[in-house]
Amino acid sequence: MALSMYDLSVPVFTRGLGQLAHLLEKGLVHARAENVDPATLVNARLAPDMFTLARQVQSASDASKLAVARIAGITAPPFADTETTFEELQARIAKTLDYFKTVERSELDGSEARPVVVKTRGHELHFTAERYLLQFALPNFFFHVTTAYGVLRHSGVPVGKLDYLGSF
Repeated sequence: MALSMYDLSVPVFTRGLGQLAHLLEKGLVHARAENVDPATLVNARLAPDMFTLARQVQSASDASKLAVARIAGITAPPFADTETTFEELQARIAKTLDYFKTVERSELDGSEARPVVVKTRGHELHFTAERYLLQFALPNFFFHVTTAYGVLRHSGVPVGKLDYLGSF
């Protein structure tokens, strides 16, 4: 059985966002147990020039919803990027997952050759949908999920590889 564009995108993003939600839950539990202001973790970053945990979650959400929309040739819903708490970040993930439920498999399958143009910092990147998904969207999504993991781990949250990977 061949993998389809749907199979390579929506279920992969759904699982990754589920693990990100799990990591955030562990972060909040840790903050409460250690009497750490949760805002400290939400605003934590690995380096001064990197995004905060909140922005990593927003970026993972954006990367996944925009990927699905671009591949399907539809417009993704705008999200305001105003989340400042663990609860709001969890709601952001849930909103992204809800969006995926509105996209039909048929909108993604067969889109491999669809042109995708990404405008970024004054540049236009041109892809086929397949190349965009495999070489840009998925790596970008996992960069932000992994960095969120790293921010939490660096901040003392007891997370490990299986928290990132999840159960099988």
